[in-house]
Amino acid sequence: MAEARPGAAFTVTFDGRALAALPGQTVAAALWAAGVTSWRSTRGGGRPRGVFCGIGVCFDCLVTVNGRANQRACLVPVRPGDVIHTQEGTGRDDD
Repeated sequence: MAEARPGAAFTVTFDGRALAALPGQTVAAALWAAGVTSWRSTRGGGRPRGVFCGIGVCFDCLVTVNGRANQRACLVPVRPGDVIHTQEGTGRDDD
């Protein structure tokens, strides 16, 4: 019988709030596990967005990680100490 055991939890920050994350999780998985379901708003309308496709195709889950905008939360592995922020639009100057 195989047993999967994640490594020890670590802390990341989401919009100034400390959250627990596990090794191997994506940013999206860590946010979901903490009860956060949206972390981007659409430009213009300000409608909330989070994970839609979950495979990096749709860009609905864009987030800013460690100062880098436009990171797809469903693809980026979360790392200890990451500073994650919500993002408006696509993070470009023309938004």
